Amino acid sequence: MTRTAKAGLDALLTPEQSVLVLIDHQPFQFANVHSHEPTMIVNNVVGLAKLAKVFDVPTVLTTVIEDRGGHLIKGLQDVFPDQKPINRTLINTWEDRRVVDAVERTGRTKLILAGLWTEICVAMPAIQAAGEGYDVFAVTDASGGVSAEAHDMAVRRMEQAGVVPITWMAVSGDWQRDWARESTAAALGPVLQEHAGGSGIALAWELQLLATPTTDGAGV
Repeated sequence: MTRTAKAGLDALLTPEQSVLVLIDHQPFQFANVHSHEPTMIVNNVVGLAKLAKVFDVPTVLTTVIEDRGGHLIKGLQDVFPDQKPINRTLINTWEDRRVVDAVERTGRTKLILAGLWTEICVAMPAIQAAGEGYDVFAVTDASGGVSAEAHDMAVRRMEQAGVVPITWMAVSGDWQRDWARESTAAALGPVLQEHAGGSGIALAWELQLLATPTTDGAGV
């Protein structure tokens, strides 16, 4: 597998090359997240999942020992109501052949990961997959660690292995790329308005301005 450049246009994400893996967003994992406010991670990962639906990006859901850690959080499962997560015992998602096979079947080379916890369940598969030739992107604000230091050290460790840190809204920008792509722009707007905080509010305002007719050439 040939890895693409880390700079230039080809280094940006496209929906056609992307595959998303969401790892262990379960109640037990959230219970010990201290790097971020847990509700923020919930908001962001659900927003990220909805983006994947908008842009038709294949998404793999995983859990670890569901009978102990609980099922995938409802908000995330609701985005993919008919998809059963791959329930593992392996700590490193990328050592579970079912997950790797699911990714390989897509034929995609840009692997986007988010999960709990960053220092273990994101870092381990990210580093391994990067070593196998994938272009790996870790969505840092849809992931969380047991402490701020644990999360930060995980990001540093992944960067040393060539993994690219990114935020969920940056993913949306890479995938959309041009507001003239009306087929996805129309569906992207509601996702941003619901999950993007102040940016979503600003977008709603901009849409309101665009929909307001001008009078006498004097503007809105």
